[in-house]
Amino acid sequence: MGKLQELQLHVADGEVKEEKSAQYENSKKLGSHEPRNYKWWISIIMYALFVILGQSASTLLGRLYYDKGGKSIWIAMVSQLAGFPILVPCYFLAPPKSCTKTVQTQQPSPVLLASVYFSFGICLAAYTLMYAIGLLHLPVSTFSLVCASQLAFNALFSFFLHSQKFTPFILNSLVLLTISSTLLIFQTNPASHTQVSKEKYAIGFICTIGASAGYGLMLSLTQLTFKKLLKGETRAKVYEIVIYQSLVATLAAIVGLFTSGDWKCLSTEMAEFELGKFSYVMTMMETAIASQFFVLGAIGLIFEVSSLFSNAISVLGLPVIPILAVVFFHDKMDAVKVIAMVLAIWGFVSYVYQCYLDNNSSKNEYQSGSEISKSPLLEEVS
Repeated sequence: MGKLQELQLHVADGEVKEEKSAQYENSKKLGSHEPRNYKWWISIIMYALFVILGQSASTLLGRLYYDKGGKSIWIAMVSQLAGFPILVPCYFLAPPKSCTKTVQTQQPSPVLLASVYFSFGICLAAYTLMYAIGLLHLPVSTFSLVCASQLAFNALFSFFLHSQKFTPFILNSLVLLTISSTLLIFQTNPASHTQVSKEKYAIGFICTIGASAGYGLMLSLTQLTFKKLLKGETRAKVYEIVIYQSLVATLAAIVGLFTSGDWKCLSTEMAEFELGKFSYVMTMMETAIASQFFVLGAIGLIFEVSSLFSNAISVLGLPVIPILAVVFFHDKMDAVKVIAMVLAIWGFVSYVYQCYLDNNSSKNEYQSGSEISKSPLLEEVS
């Protein structure tokens, strides 16, 4: 009788273990994740720095191009897109295996991938052109303000495309980050920017709004691509997407450059650049490099976390632009800029705190052997 009970307990224990194992495997298939390690956090910090520094540098260099004699939106557009060759060595040196992606899936067809990369490239070219027009006609502070609307667009697209959940800390972060950039409108000094007509100002405003909407949509579509099409892929896919979409966008920009006839004015524009020919070439090159690091960081954050997190980091960097303008363009630092910076940091800390809570929750549930819950913030693509 005792042996029979012992056998029954052994069988029951085996069934419980199998059930937990099945739940764990199922949670992995559903895209849940193990608690993050230090390597993952290093990647996040690196990508975030790429976004903040790349965005700030490319925006300021774009403003420098216009202020010192540049007039062509197509040349400005090419300089924003043509830096992708510097990422080719990184693509070939990328690790063959990912430490976070464990699910093996069937590879998508080359035709489908080519179609996706081509569509992303056209979208990238479109919103880069609109950004170039907006930066031409708007002061930097106003441009940064309008760009903050990309967070609202991305949140909207994430809600419909990814069923993004909004916790109180996420909502607090989104509100604070948006307000911090909105405050910049109150310190805009029209005297510091070349006077433009109301019509051109309106065109710049509308184009920047359109570019922000396009950028927010593209971030959400990129996350959808990682989730549905590139399941279980390595970080090499991040470089691959950036390189191919930038190639398509650069070709589109070159077509526009020759179609518009602006290429004929290139030598004249270079000769008349206030800082000299060498500075003109360096400005174009540095803009290209900074823009590529920004795009790489943005897509890297989508790969590791989500499109909404990537956009939040981008919006965090917008108040940094006026601060850097104080250093490099000797703009005045007023109380509004300081308040905007404090709100941006507060919003970002709120976002990171939610990340901390989600990571602890995942760690505790993982260690207890229960099914891992899906974090509303760290919604890792799978």
